[in-house]
Amino acid sequence: MPHSLPGHETAASRTSDLLAQALGLLAGSRLAVLTGAGLSTDSGIPDYRGPTSVPRSPMTYQQFVSDPVLRRRYWARNHVGWRHMHRAAPNAGHFAIAAMERRGLLTGLITQNVDRLHSAAGSRQVIDLHGRFDEVICLDCRRIISRFALAERLEALNPGFETGPADAADVAPDADADVGATDSFVVADCQACGGMLKPHFVYFGESVPKDRVEAAYALVDRAGALLVAGTSLTVMSGLRFVRHAAKHGTPVVIINRGTTRGDELATVKIDTGVSGSLTFLAGALPAPAS
Repeated sequence: MPHSLPGHETAASRTSDLLAQALGLLAGSRLAVLTGAGLSTDSGIPDYRGPTSVPRSPMTYQQFVSDPVLRRRYWARNHVGWRHMHRAAPNAGHFAIAAMERRGLLTGLITQNVDRLHSAAGSRQVIDLHGRFDEVICLDCRRIISRFALAERLEALNPGFETGPADAADVAPDADADVGATDSFVVADCQACGGMLKPHFVYFGESVPKDRVEAAYALVDRAGALLVAGTSLTVMSGLRFVRHAAKHGTPVVIINRGTTRGDELATVKIDTGVSGSLTFLAGALPAPAS
């Protein structure tokens, strides 16, 4: 087995050392966990900003509500992307976090993802910061309906429309799929009031509901450390919790492949794959101190 020259440690040994540091830092504390799209890449859902992601500009709330052409294009793409998203299964990282919760290691989980994979893996104390992709809301009467029910209506309104992307890499974390022509796609309105339907998650240009943010801050405040996994923290909705923890002297461990906006605030930053690291920590962390 080759040995590293002094001062020239391998990437694997560096990662191993950092994981050991993280383990020592987190051991004995109850943790708050913050996750992002990088955790779901092992489930076949590409992220927006990872090293291998294809650059794309997510639709803004203002575009969705003001432009009927863009809104039709979005629903056509979502109709296709939904097929892939709702079939995605949790990966080892999701199961590791659920196992930590069962062992009493967590105060709870904040996820920026809308894919519901944490819940599917068994996590119960979950704050879906940006909402859920399996629900749709009417912007007029505020009625919430199942995305499964809407899928049936869209299929009836658009028989023969493409039913799946050619490649899973063409589907974004919000179920936006890269498809062809959408001019003929028929959009469904609210059956209760005829109002505009929108996926029940936060678009760019929207604010996360205040009560959701407050609950997330409280979860971080109850924790002895914050574990961040699979997010570049590019948007403030997630970065604010890292800043909050650092401001109050709470240790922050960030695991993400690539740099993040929170790296300077991290007590330990590990640039590596997320699922394997979470699996290691879930198995190695002792029960928290009473």
